[in-house]
Amino acid sequence: MTTNSLSETCNEIVFSKFFKIHVKPLRNFLFYKYGNEDQAEDLTQEAFIKLWQNCAAVPIEKAKSYIYTIANNSSLNEIKHKKVVLEYEKNFAGLDKTNENPEFILEEKQFENKLLKAIEDLNETQRVAFLMHRIDGKKYNEIAEELNISVKAVEKRIHLALVQLRKTIENIK
Repeated sequence: MTTNSLSETCNEIVFSKFFKIHVKPLRNFLFYKYGNEDQAEDLTQEAFIKLWQNCAAVPIEKAKSYIYTIANNSSLNEIKHKKVVLEYEKNFAGLDKTNENPEFILEEKQFENKLLKAIEDLNETQRVAFLMHRIDGKKYNEIAEELNISVKAVEKRIHLALVQLRKTIENIK
């Protein structure tokens, strides 16, 4: 009997008759449940395609349950995917959007490059002290200990670095 029922689902006439009986109720079920007519149509078609592809494994007595389960699960997966997409957009969409015009963003990037170049051009002692203070956030006495110099020497190096950077930046404008 199982062999007979398996072959019935794969019989084109039986499948066609089954399709005609169940296509509209399945589409309506999906439409009423999820409220999207196009999605209901698509998922209905996909459910019947999967039934046809697996006709040998699905007896005709269980085919109705099979298509409803497939369609419902596919719809839930679609909703889950849309939630992930919306969450991603919510979290990351604002990162690329700015209120500045593209010209300002370009000028800002160019200024950043010039500032980095100006820092590179500082002599080594000034650059090291300046970066340790501004980037690493170290206090003058910590820098003095690490470089084995006095706190006054650190102050002087950072001051000279700032003077040089201001001079360079004024020339940039």
